[in-house]
Amino acid sequence: MTEQLRLMAVHAHPDDESSKGAATMAKYVSEGVDVLVATCTGGERGSILNPKLQGDPYIEEHIHEVRAKEMAEARDILGVKQEWLGFVDSGLPEGDPLPPLPDGCFALQNVEEAAEALVRLIREFRPHVVTTYDENGGYPHPDHIMTHKISMVAFEAAGDPSRYPEAGEPWQPLKLYYNQGFNRPRTQALHDALLERGMESPYGEWLERWHTMGRERTLTTYVPCGDFFEIRDKALIAHATQIDPDGGWFRVPLDLQREVWPTEEYELAKSLVGTSLPEDDLFAGIRNN
Repeated sequence: MTEQLRLMAVHAHPDDESSKGAATMAKYVSEGVDVLVATCTGGERGSILNPKLQGDPYIEEHIHEVRAKEMAEARDILGVKQEWLGFVDSGLPEGDPLPPLPDGCFALQNVEEAAEALVRLIREFRPHVVTTYDENGGYPHPDHIMTHKISMVAFEAAGDPSRYPEAGEPWQPLKLYYNQGFNRPRTQALHDALLERGMESPYGEWLERWHTMGRERTLTTYVPCGDFFEIRDKALIAHATQIDPDGGWFRVPLDLQREVWPTEEYELAKSLVGTSLPEDDLFAGIRNN
């Protein structure tokens, strides 16, 4: 592989790119890989989760603009490129029974039609590797599940000249991964390490109810990126409306994380090149072809 390697990370909302695979992206940027984040929605219906900013009338009235500015800051911290696909946030329905999703939102789009925007971006950027969410969305937010659906269609269609002929010259990515950074082995390892050191763990309740969160995933790929955890956290904190810098995300010291679990994990979903599992590189099987 003599040309520059390219990685596309497909995410549902601004902030997802900083909480899922951010250290991986920063690592690859440092190695000269061209990295593009495709953000499906503007996060318009996201709640203000940082208690320090709740009740701010400007933020509440201009949440779309605020989140776009947060995304720009996080993008610059990570050193990645970023494009908006232009869909409208579906929100996270709550209640029993769940209320209907709002008209026109991302999750209610026709999958084949919505995938065209991603096909167009794939053909323009020409990534060798694409990362996205599994069929459960990582967690069952309707926009995460829809992100999975359009990613699967786009991965298959982008290289087929008979599909979406108006969306640019065909390009076939070679590998597709699901983000699996929130996995039980990592969570258990960090939980145990904290308790062994006499520290409080934020993961106890997670582990107790893990069996209710869906089946265990197959981890195929462990990308060493501990040196970039600090950049990851800075990018996440840039999404100030979504992240409390004093919250649970940051209770595990970085040195402990690097010692106990210095990787980010992925599940190889599709590969058009030969590779051996487990991997330590999203471009395994591509670099030497």
